[in-house]
Amino acid sequence: MTKCLVLVKPGSSQEKVLKTAPGELTVYLRAKAHDGEANDALIESLAKYFDIPKTTIKITRGQKSRTKIIEF
Repeated sequence: MTKCLVLVKPGSSQEKVLKTAPGELTVYLRAKAHDGEANDALIESLAKYFDIPKTTIKITRGQKSRTKIIEF
């Protein structure tokens, strides 16, 4: 299992994943932070970025925060 600190920017004009430091990512999402839409979009974006199944990604901390700990 690998842990990663992720800063989420919901409501962005584009979707992209940027590596900001070792073990840290900033993820820009079009989805709004409403009813878990941004969390679902985050998991989908990270699955594409790392080329792994969505089911292997888990938000372990920060479900309602823009700063999250992701485990995969």
